[in-house]
Amino acid sequence: MPLYEHVMIARQDLSNAQAESLVEHFGTVLADNGGNVVESEYWGVKTMAYKINKNRKGHYAFLKTDAPSGAVQEMERLMRLHDDVMRVLTIKVDEHPEGPSVQMQKRDEREGRRERR
Repeated sequence: MPLYEHVMIARQDLSNAQAESLVEHFGTVLADNGGNVVESEYWGVKTMAYKINKNRKGHYAFLKTDAPSGAVQEMERLMRLHDDVMRVLTIKVDEHPEGPSVQMQKRDEREGRRERR
């Protein structure tokens, strides 16, 4: 089956638990249509470069999936209809890289820094 990567931006006024439950919900939609979520990451609330629907920030989530194109189209359709989801980006990839995504690697680097004096 084809491999995909999805990035989803949800509204900023959701709680962290609600944003993570959105990721789980769309993962089950994908599973119901014959696909599966290989890995999912919640990136947290980030500031966007420009306002989307009067929101300056958003909850970012990242999904690595292995699914047929029909399942991905159905998941994207439901994401675009959902009121809490502002943007969706889906990319077809040849293979999923091992380890965490670039965003999560940056977070790990920040935690390892020494404190300023």
